[in-house]
Amino acid sequence: VETEKYVERPDGSVEIYQQILVERDSQRAIVLGKGGSRIKLIGATARKELAELMGVQVHLYLHVKVKAGWDEDRSVYRDMGLDWVE
Repeated sequence: VETEKYVERPDGSVEIYQQILVERDSQRAIVLGKGGSRIKLIGATARKELAELMGVQVHLYLHVKVKAGWDEDRSVYRDMGLDWVE
């Protein structure tokens, strides 16, 4: 998951825009689920957990993107705070 944008609203709530990266189209279909049911469940669950952790209302926007080879991209690991191991 990559965070694209984080915005604090004047009312104290936050907007979080994130991309869920997958390797193949078939994986994208799995994450989305039939009629978007799985991504809705993922979003609702994550939104609730984030709101509890942050103590503010969270507006979470998720996008599933196919990016072949993302798991071999060192910058993805670095952005997550992980070291690349050869």
